[in-house]
Formats: sequence, structure tokens, C-alpha cells
Amino acid sequence: MALAKQAEDILILDLRKLTTLADFFVIATGSVDVHTRAIVDHVERSLRKEEESIRPISVEGRTHLSWVLMDLGDVVLHVFQKEARDYYRLEQLWGDAPTERVQDPE
Repeated sequence: MALAKQAEDILILDLRKLTTLADFFVIATGSVDVHTRAIVDHVERSLRKEEESIRPISVEGRTHLSWVLMDLGDVVLHVFQKEARDYYRLEQLWGDAPTERVQDPE
């Protein structure tokens, strides 16, 4: 879903053996405020169109858009702008988690 809005550097962290916070973190990068908002809005709209109509438990960060967190329960989506992603380095913080990089199928 995030790829549809050209999110960059999408990474899935499998946290199931490390924490009870969530099963997976999905981390993606947006280039600027408008791009970040488009990614988050598209993911939210796409989830509502699903048969089960999934709605986020919460969405944080829509005001400043450098880091938007969408809590979906078992999955937490983090959409960063590059500077914030480099600063917070969630990939390194959860460095023990198995990861999968999502590639554009081109």
C-alpha cells in the first residue's frame, strides 16, 4: 500500500519474539510533508476498503509530519521523513529483529 504512493526504503521488522508491543513494525520514508501525508492517508483509505474495514487504533504525528505513527494493533506503521528516520534509527534500536526489505516489483 505504501509503495502505491512511492514510499521509500520500506522495511518490516518482525518483533514477535522480542516484545508484546506489536508483532511487526513497518518503517517507510516520505520525502516531504505532502508526500508523508499522502502515504499515511493512502494506507488508511486502503485499509478501510478491505472486507474487514480495518481502522487504526490511533494515528500520531499528523500535525508535524516528520514522523507519523499508525497503530493497527499487531502492526505499527512508522512513516518518517529522512532526517527524522536517521535521527531515531528504529532499525538499530530493534536491531535484533529479523527484517525484510520491501522492493518495488517494477
